[in-house]
Amino acid sequence: MNRMSVAERRHQLVGAALTVARARGIDAATVRAVATQAGVSLGVVHYCFEDKSELLRAVAAEVPGETAASVIDALPEQATIRDALAVAVETLWHAMRENRDMRLLSHELTVAGLRDEALAEVVQDQYAQSRVTAELFLRRIAEVTRVEWVVPLGPLCRSMIAVVDGYSIAWLVDGDDEAARGGLYGYVSYLATLTRPV
Repeated sequence: MNRMSVAERRHQLVGAALTVARARGIDAATVRAVATQAGVSLGVVHYCFEDKSELLRAVAAEVPGETAASVIDALPEQATIRDALAVAVETLWHAMRENRDMRLLSHELTVAGLRDEALAEVVQDQYAQSRVTAELFLRRIAEVTRVEWVVPLGPLCRSMIAVVDGYSIAWLVDGDDEAARGGLYGYVSYLATLTRPV
């Protein structure tokens, strides 16, 4: 067996947990199932993670970042605010459609954390990271389009997260692509009105 550092092994186990959770749900991502998926003993998992809660915290840290990073990276340089926001919506929408199971997992983690006191920190970490990423997005889009926001970023970040989550849940339930994509476009049209040229 190849020797791995603890960091490499943790990365492997988080990947295995994601594979199990995306396919069968968060409840299925037990320590035993993750060990089986990774092809390691239970002892290896317990050596790298104190318990399932710590493992899920590591999983949660991976879930919000994938889509957010792709949206930020897709922002065009020297575009108008409306054009840049349109690119952001299309990138987000494509990522949502291509990773439906990841969106579902993100919402599952939230509900699990609300119902299970031991996992409450998972939800708090997930939403704290979402707010950081939302602010990074808002600052980056202002930079590339040469505008500034005319409202405080804190509340704006919260509203953006709430809108994306809301449309995401509705889409997971009803599968209405047109309504979800159209709703996201409507929201970013509103966001554009909250800026002024620098």
